[in-house]
Amino acid sequence: MESVNHSLKRRELAIIFAFWTLLAVLSSANWLLDPRGPSFRPVDPSGPVIMAFVESWTWAALTPLIFRLSSRFSLKSAPLLIVVGIIISVAVFLLLGFARHEVFELHHRPYRGLSEITRMRFVPQLLFYFAVLAAGFAREYFLRDQERQVHATQLQAQLAEARLNALRMQLNPHFLFNTLNAISALVDRDAAGVRRMIARLSELLRTTTDSRATDEVPLRQELQLLDRYIEIMEIRFQGRLRVERDVESSTLGALVPNLILQPIVENALEHGASRAVGEGVVHITARREGDQLRIQVRDNGPGVGVNREGVGLGNTRARLEQLYGDAASVTLITAPDGGAIAEIVVPFHTNV
Repeated sequence: MESVNHSLKRRELAIIFAFWTLLAVLSSANWLLDPRGPSFRPVDPSGPVIMAFVESWTWAALTPLIFRLSSRFSLKSAPLLIVVGIIISVAVFLLLGFARHEVFELHHRPYRGLSEITRMRFVPQLLFYFAVLAAGFAREYFLRDQERQVHATQLQAQLAEARLNALRMQLNPHFLFNTLNAISALVDRDAAGVRRMIARLSELLRTTTDSRATDEVPLRQELQLLDRYIEIMEIRFQGRLRVERDVESSTLGALVPNLILQPIVENALEHGASRAVGEGVVHITARREGDQLRIQVRDNGPGVGVNREGVGLGNTRARLEQLYGDAASVTLITAPDGGAIAEIVVPFHTNV
């Protein structure tokens, strides 16, 4: 068994002392209430009562030592533990025997400690030792099981965080490459617009880098971040893009996954608004429905095609599952009157 520092806490030491004291009280009461009557007991009962407490408190003092043996050695070391147990039991037997005969004079016959040992009179003390040792092993296995559970929980949390980090790292290059492609397409046509796009892109990347370690942000902050992205896209669309919002004020403080809207809006622009006849329209709504927050992003494009779901939606679905499990979802459907609707549902919760 690997040695682990499982030192006894003050509370445990108090429990040990209380346990052995209770045994002494019960032993004294049993002796005082012995049905064989006063003729069986000495005139002064204080000696046997004191001896009961001496014996119990001796074992109370030895219990931490025996518990330490159980933490340092496994059952594979049984021969060593038995030898140590015999030594401890004999020592306790001799100590208690000396106290009975010489200190409290509870026996009138001469004290023959060594002869008593050869007759195995120390066996009751050895049974006490084995009982304490068994309790020590039980405590040790309980503590080790708790440590394994805590360690497993920490590993799961670290794994979940690693997966979220990987998903965020996947999202940033995807967004960056698409935006750079949009910038390159405008270099010859709108130099001023390109400069504005680069400035907005710098602000956006600075924000996403600073908040990258945050799993959730208020919807208000997420919408502010989305504004920078939309400003970039408005320059790219050259006046052919209109973004509308219908967001309930009560939802602005709700926590949502960081960067959850940008890939959804990007999908609506790339596969919807950019392919619309005339002006491209993206409509964003946010509603609270009971204990859920429902966000919809709708475009006026051709609807859901075969290759409509890309890296952004797949990434979003994986992040929602990692953060909320079955309590969250993202769906993409064709609207009855044209276009596509992407809907995100997450549990409604705030920092308050």
